[in-house]
Amino acid sequence: MPTAASLLARAHTPADVRAAVAGWRAAGEAVAFVPTMGALHEGHLRLVEQARMEARRVVTSVFVNPTQFAAHEDLDTYPRTLERDAGLLAGAGCDLLYAPTASTMYPEGFATRIAMDGPALGLETDHRPHFFGGVCIVVAKLLNQVQADVALFGEKDYQQLRVITRLAADLDIPTRILGVPTERDGHGLALSSRNAYLSDEELAIARRLNGRLADAAARVREGAPIATVEQDAAAALVADGFTSVDYVAVRDADTLAPVDGATGAPLRILAAAWLGRTRLIDNMAV
Repeated sequence: MPTAASLLARAHTPADVRAAVAGWRAAGEAVAFVPTMGALHEGHLRLVEQARMEARRVVTSVFVNPTQFAAHEDLDTYPRTLERDAGLLAGAGCDLLYAPTASTMYPEGFATRIAMDGPALGLETDHRPHFFGGVCIVVAKLLNQVQADVALFGEKDYQQLRVITRLAADLDIPTRILGVPTERDGHGLALSSRNAYLSDEELAIARRLNGRLADAAARVREGAPIATVEQDAAAALVADGFTSVDYVAVRDADTLAPVDGATGAPLRILAAAWLGRTRLIDNMAV
């Protein structure tokens, strides 16, 4: 008997996905796009469900992008569960799974790079200087290949969301970029494919991250000095059992520029911290 995964339509090349989208457009159907690296969880499925509310047709890509991993990072061990992902996508209402290979995305002779300032400066870039170069090139390619009306990205990767929004605006990419609130477990932990790396003991510690950010955000709203709030929150995370903290930072919610105090503009608090070999990120509005 055919499975849901086997019945889901698939594309593996830009020509394939463009042909499918062109057919829908000819029928007057809008198209939404959800880019992922696979190992899907409820957060990804929430993006697909939201995409169904934005457009008649939904394309989801699964591609573990090598250009956003440094040599010492987890490219080789990053979970790859394509058939399981296909079944979940079929159940969530996805119309087409786009699963290109690395050689399709980066054929021999590929020589283009994208460098960004603005929201790409600091935070993740301070600790993963290669990261947004890899993200920007793959997202630009995917948006160009799929040519959807709207593309949805989770707010868990908030700096990435701001970078992609800026990228699309700067390059006149017509696809609308839509951020979707972070999906969390019952303890407030942001869902992530990398949560699978955590032991039970580490999971209990990880669930304290969101609470520490909430406490810090409340202090900022009460007028506490931002630098002090950032330092205290980082120290609290280490005391909670996190191995180390890359950053806790309060930034302008739109530009991600550093702020010294209340400016009247919306603020965002962002954090990245390590538990053993697992790096967790989270953020929230202040």
